[in-house]
Amino acid sequence: MCIASCMRTSKLSVSGPTVNSKAALKKPYVILISLDGFRWDYVERFAPPHLSTFIKNGVGAESLIPSFPSKTFPNHYTIATGMYPDNHGIIDNTFYSYEKEATYSISNRAMVQDGSFYGGSPIWVQADKADVVSASYFFVGSEADVQGRRPTYYFPYDHNIKNEVRVKQTLDWLTLPAKKRPHIITLYFSDMDDIGHRFGPNNDEELGKTLLALDNNLGDLFAGVDATGLPVNIIIVSDHGMTEIKNTDLIPIEKIEEDSLYSIANDGAMVHVYPKDNVPVDAIYHFLQEKELHFKVYKTENAPGFEYKPMNKNWGAIQIIPDYGYYFSTLIQIELKKKNPTAVFGVHGYDTDHKDMHGIFYAKGPAFKKGVTIPSVKNIHVYPLMCEILDLEVPNNIDGTIDQLENVLNSSPHKTSKD
Repeated sequence: MCIASCMRTSKLSVSGPTVNSKAALKKPYVILISLDGFRWDYVERFAPPHLSTFIKNGVGAESLIPSFPSKTFPNHYTIATGMYPDNHGIIDNTFYSYEKEATYSISNRAMVQDGSFYGGSPIWVQADKADVVSASYFFVGSEADVQGRRPTYYFPYDHNIKNEVRVKQTLDWLTLPAKKRPHIITLYFSDMDDIGHRFGPNNDEELGKTLLALDNNLGDLFAGVDATGLPVNIIIVSDHGMTEIKNTDLIPIEKIEEDSLYSIANDGAMVHVYPKDNVPVDAIYHFLQEKELHFKVYKTENAPGFEYKPMNKNWGAIQIIPDYGYYFSTLIQIELKKKNPTAVFGVHGYDTDHKDMHGIFYAKGPAFKKGVTIPSVKNIHVYPLMCEILDLEVPNNIDGTIDQLENVLNSSPHKTSKD
């Protein structure tokens, strides 16, 4: 029997115009679903019935390649904008902003909701510009006033909201009168990331159990969407994968701290180094090089992992990158990990050359071909794909292109059915 907390809901917020234009009424619908931390091989390993059927009747990529670093916030926002983190500004889960003279952190609610940190034009903003109603039940950036805009309907993030509540609200949005019905909906589930961090990605029992429950939630969503009879296209992605490390392979961040020379922002798989005023970068570089043990020190322009030359000042002048399978943490956290009966756990953030960092891309709906499998694709290309389906203008400053995913679409992706 479901206890009362199962029905807990976050407070719905409404922003901007709530009516679709005449042109918007003719557009199809897109639901973008993020399954945080869902690694590229989980479907093959666990054969979840609803997801497997979804892929069989739609499109599946071998994997979705995240942007570097393979962390949650930069990659969700890359999916939402089609831009590399270097360009949209959310370069990591934590980083120092020279413009704001403050350290951005995903645990700081005020910063997460501060639109001045977020560049680009996320899909809900692009929809709003075209007078298309949008909605979000959680997605990175959806709580922030990006360009002074938010999704038409959105919720402040609350990890405790049950999946069933999120699914029901999504289906309720699709039953709104046509003028108020969102044509782009973003939806987020953290289950696989939560369990992957706790037990690592190789614990078949725990992962399989969690995935089966999530798959049932998705099955309810798929059935509910089908029942509407609307031309709904569902795109399922994840921000990154997961790899296993031992609790004995944690590097104390305190070993590299030196407040007189620099400050740092640590995400575990990458440490950003910000020189103090009048401290030469070379001096810091050589100082840190002498401490190398299971990690390497790089000047930012030479750091591995980037698909481009990093230009954003907020990366810091130097990057400290642990060897694959090692991870920076605090002494307190390391001691807590050692007391945990589970000797391994899951992490991410590494160079995307490591396939364990890859996520998923699956899609199904009237805009998509059926039974198509494609090679691995970068996540920067999901945004122009959504714009193509919804017939939205594509900003000229994005890094993704429709060319990379055009082959998964039917010839008339804008085609809609009678309401």
